[in-house]
Amino acid sequence: MTMRTRKAIGTIATVAFLIAYALVMMAVGGMLVVGRGMVFELPFYILAGLGWLPVVMAIIRWMSKPDPA
Repeated sequence: MTMRTRKAIGTIATVAFLIAYALVMMAVGGMLVVGRGMVFELPFYILAGLGWLPVVMAIIRWMSKPDPA
């Protein structure tokens, strides 16, 4: 698979993942966290805000691999 193809697939995968992740975190936050006070809300929003990074970093790492010789 060429780098160009991996970048196209990775871009679509990243956007799809971020949309799904945001929707899930909004639902989880709305059901479990909102209204329980800053003690619960702040850690949730920090963890939810950083939770997407490892997945997207793995996708970007895969996209950036050089073409096989």
